[in-house]
Amino acid sequence: MTDPDPTESPWRRRSRRLVYENAWVSVLHDEVDRPDGQPGVYGVIHFQNHAVAIVAIDDRERVVLVGQWRYTIDAYSWELPEGGVPAGEAPLAGAQRELREETGLQAREWQEVARIAVSNSVTDELGTIFLATDLREGEAAPDGTEDLRLRWVDFNEALTMIDDGQVTDLLTIAALERVGRLRR
Repeated sequence: MTDPDPTESPWRRRSRRLVYENAWVSVLHDEVDRPDGQPGVYGVIHFQNHAVAIVAIDDRERVVLVGQWRYTIDAYSWELPEGGVPAGEAPLAGAQRELREETGLQAREWQEVARIAVSNSVTDELGTIFLATDLREGEAAPDGTEDLRLRWVDFNEALTMIDDGQVTDLLTIAALERVGRLRR
């Protein structure tokens, strides 16, 4: 048996129907032929924006976390500054905007540290993770949907918050773990 060609999809889409759409997401229903050749269906959640997360670290080795109530999970969540970048805006520009809006911070140094597929079994959402350093404080201007609290924690404490379940947001976990690996 030969290895499959990683550039050619074993899936064949026969049709696609828009089930639901709003300003943030579209839900698609696809009729497909599965890799085994049998007919099937696939649901895809398409996000209108590109996800960004920012690991902003100050000169005392602290990272800023943003706390907010997440409607979808009906729980409070500590996360990195993160958000959506619309088409036509570069991920870095969107990350800079999100950091400024959510925290008031601006960074002189930016480094892209990872590109991710957020949950590729059900969504096509892609994201970029940035490390922001050499920070300057300013005035936050969160969206009307955000009731945010800021919390500065030592970088290692942020990693411990993952271990003990205080941080559960996947984008935050991936970003902190990635930066932690780079800093070893």
